[in-house]
Amino acid sequence: MDGPGPSLPYTLQQARKARRLSQLELSLRVGVSQRHVSFVESGRARPSRALLDAWLRELEAPLALRNAAMLQAGFAPLYGSATLDDASLAQARHALVQLMCAHDPLPALVIDSRWNLLLSNRGCKWLVRALMPEAEALPDDASVNLLDVLTDPRGLTNAILNLEEVGPAMLTQLRHEALVRPTLTPKVEALAALLRDRLGVDREPRPGSIPPVLTTRYASPYGELAFFSMFTTFGTPQDITLASLRVEHLFAADEATRAVMNAHVGPAAGRP
Repeated sequence: MDGPGPSLPYTLQQARKARRLSQLELSLRVGVSQRHVSFVESGRARPSRALLDAWLRELEAPLALRNAAMLQAGFAPLYGSATLDDASLAQARHALVQLMCAHDPLPALVIDSRWNLLLSNRGCKWLVRALMPEAEALPDDASVNLLDVLTDPRGLTNAILNLEEVGPAMLTQLRHEALVRPTLTPKVEALAALLRDRLGVDREPRPGSIPPVLTTRYASPYGELAFFSMFTTFGTPQDITLASLRVEHLFAADEATRAVMNAHVGPAAGRP
């Protein structure tokens, strides 16, 4: 290991496995021999800065992982990392707020790569309070991690009516994310333990068993609410913070859900 934390060989192995590429496929893409790829991944050889940059680009590694790999190899990081409140990201933050407000009364939220909740619209805040009334006591600036909300025994999974359908699919996706973001692993495995407890088994969905659009159904004081999600990300970001952000838009899966959201949240600002 290269000191504390993951080593460069481990980082590169995990990034390649996350892309489901063989060493031969990767070698052809970056223009080196399979033997050299094997040597780098075993720690017997060190890539140049240019090769490592090309290697990580071919793996479509997250920008944070590219910086980490560069540091592990002894090179300077490639990308900056400002906070979302930084003046340099003011335009991006304004765009995010506009995007979420336009989605009202349906829920929308911004999360980072660690699943920390950064921003949310009125629809999201109302839905969280409806599904977890204890959230009403949280201050507006409280730090919230959505994986913690999911894995808490009193958390959001208690309201999911079709957990046996969405839980395994969610776990599969999170385990894939954890391949390139190992810091997620403890929270992901906590979710796996909760699903084992609730469903009696920790299983991967069968191939072809997940529908094209996965709908999550919640029990609420206003009846069953059903949503499916879409995600928005920044195109070609050159900052780690922006690259890590995802906007999740929840859409009503039926008219009953749409009617409840319209009645209790109201139209988006500026709409009639």
